[in-house]
Amino acid sequence: MKRFAIEFSYDGTNFFGYQGQPNVRTVQGELENALEKIFKERIYTQVAGRTDAGVHANGQVAAFNCPIERLTARDIKNALNANLPRDIYVKKAWEVDKNFNPRFKAKKRIYHYLIKTDERNIFLRNFVWHFKYELNIEKMRIAARFLEGEHDFSSFKKGNDRKNPIRTIFRIRIIRLRTNLILIRVEGISFLRSMVRNIVGSLVKVGLGQWPPEKIKEVLELRSRQEAAGTAPPHGLYLYKVIF
Repeated sequence: MKRFAIEFSYDGTNFFGYQGQPNVRTVQGELENALEKIFKERIYTQVAGRTDAGVHANGQVAAFNCPIERLTARDIKNALNANLPRDIYVKKAWEVDKNFNPRFKAKKRIYHYLIKTDERNIFLRNFVWHFKYELNIEKMRIAARFLEGEHDFSSFKKGNDRKNPIRTIFRIRIIRLRTNLILIRVEGISFLRSMVRNIVGSLVKVGLGQWPPEKIKEVLELRSRQEAAGTAPPHGLYLYKVIF
């Protein structure tokens, strides 16, 4: 039996996250519903990373078995896009090894977070964090360096996340894309639940001047979620790319 991987994007606004759940709309649920329409049987998928409600993806990756041997990668892409809702789009498909699992094969995951620091634009309300105060990105960059490398990120996890808090962040870049648009790019192997959003919330405290950059190192070393700042809203976050 063939096995395919797909890279796809989605607008997370109207989803209760990626992972399938009963009685609510999820990305996994819509993807597997589309596969069922194509193959006339339930096809289960494996994914590179689960996103929370309201979080978007530019380059999410999932894999699944294909019970129809004659189908090509192009057939898979076209058939899925014909059956998926308008807020999910398959960018490409390719055949993979029968044991390919994107969750375990991923070598790097890249997240982008967008902050807009001017008056609210209602047409962007679901895609950026509107934050009307100016941020000092030079201080945020200094603070971000304390988070790079392998650390215990207990201070930046979701409270009920029981996974191993030891994670590796390769790099954090903070870029002013336009006068009032800031991109925070976080590259790592894997992340705890809400970890990127909690990091963003704390970096914003530094950007506001409420914390000195060195406060991030202190928060990290205390290993307590209570020490970090509040969680940034989900709609500014994108799973940008998964590298294998």
